[in-house]
Amino acid sequence: MADLKDFAEQLVNLTVKEVNELADILKEEYGIEPAAAAVAVAAGGAAAGGGEAAEEQTEFDVILKAAGASKLAVVKLVKELTGLGLKDAKDIVDSAPKAVKEAVSKDEAEGIKKSLEEAGAEVELK
Repeated sequence: MADLKDFAEQLVNLTVKEVNELADILKEEYGIEPAAAAVAVAAGGAAAGGGEAAEEQTEFDVILKAAGASKLAVVKLVKELTGLGLKDAKDIVDSAPKAVKEAVSKDEAEGIKKSLEEAGAEVELK
């Protein structure tokens, strides 16, 4: 019984990358569909974490809510920050609210937010 509890705790504490690797192994070696495995692991994590304090968020998404008055400056900045071409950067700005960067550190996300706000954009972190 203790072994099963240890195993359950290991599953609950997997990172997203590890869950994806597990899903690949289950599909390739055992023929189990990854979606079913991910749901099982996610359900186990939600059930086990119910009474514990929430972990501090370590990855953030930078969401461009609106380009503001200086749209051209925001497009240029999005192009610079993402490494995308001018057309792709313009598409992101035109389709706001839209993620500019996803799964970045808190410091990087705050730096990007500050830069975009200085260029006149409305930005939020999630």
